Amino acid sequence: MFMNSIVIQQPGDAKVLKLQQLDVPQPVAHEVLIRVRAAGVNRPDVLMRQGKYAGSGDVSGQVPGLEIAGMVEQCGSEVTRWHPGNAVCALLPAGGYAEYVVADARHCLPIPAGLSMVEAAALPETVFTVWHNVFQRGALQPGETLLVHGGSSGIGTTAIQLATALGSRVAITAGDAAKCAACRELGAEWAINYKTEDFEEVLNTEGVDVVLDMVGGDYIGKNLRLLKDDGRLVFVNAMQGGKGEFNALDVMRRRLSITGSTLRPRSANFKAALAAEVEKHVWPLIEAGVFRPVIYKTFALADAAAAHELMESSAHIGKIVLEVGS
Repeated sequence: MFMNSIVIQQPGDAKVLKLQQLDVPQPVAHEVLIRVRAAGVNRPDVLMRQGKYAGSGDVSGQVPGLEIAGMVEQCGSEVTRWHPGNAVCALLPAGGYAEYVVADARHCLPIPAGLSMVEAAALPETVFTVWHNVFQRGALQPGETLLVHGGSSGIGTTAIQLATALGSRVAITAGDAAKCAACRELGAEWAINYKTEDFEEVLNTEGVDVVLDMVGGDYIGKNLRLLKDDGRLVFVNAMQGGKGEFNALDVMRRRLSITGSTLRPRSANFKAALAAEVEKHVWPLIEAGVFRPVIYKTFALADAAAAHELMESSAHIGKIVLEVGS
């Protein structure tokens, strides 16, 4: 049995993504086979296509896609929670841009009540990343202030909503007035256009407790100077480079913490534990209506290259999703 998939022909620009027929994968004992209805598009997919994402190795012939939503078709012998016909979303190491995919059963979650398949496909990679980095590694607490760079991204719109829902104040940076306005509507108290304002100057008097940074480069020193005593700087990307100058003595004096993570290389057991935490803490917020993924645009599976071009343009607000099947 064959399925349509988007395959990376070789590392390169979006044009290397080609629609191709592959064999439908078969689940092993701890996996489920899912008929994919929608697949989220994420910045790591672009990096994987370019051969630059952590742990990606040789990407020729690989199928990108780190998150999907769909229907369980078949279960491995050790799977007890899921059954054929269940609607789930799932975190994947790769393979989501396809009509079928296998997933570790522990990395699947039920689709929250009231969400479409498109909305559910926008959850796993983004929510898992935000929960781990902002609330576990960053230990954001109610009443504290979070600064999010790239506030209009999928990560950013998720972090704004979750932080405000759990009682924190949020500041963001974004690249134009429309993005800043969208972030304010989601709950950001400060929305700073980094092209016209210096975020360090704007927030210098207030200070922040946690910074979620996907920029790096010159932002590193600014982030650390903005942190209050015992503040935490958390990296999830470094789009402007991984090197920056800072004063180590200041880090010591104010007891600052610098951390970060990438999700894809983590162990299956780690991701299973993270999925359980997300279901416990985030799924009730979705079902209560206080958090909902922001969908910017959907594309057909065959148009994955156009979706990647949009992602690379950074013109979007929220998530880009591929619609795979009806």
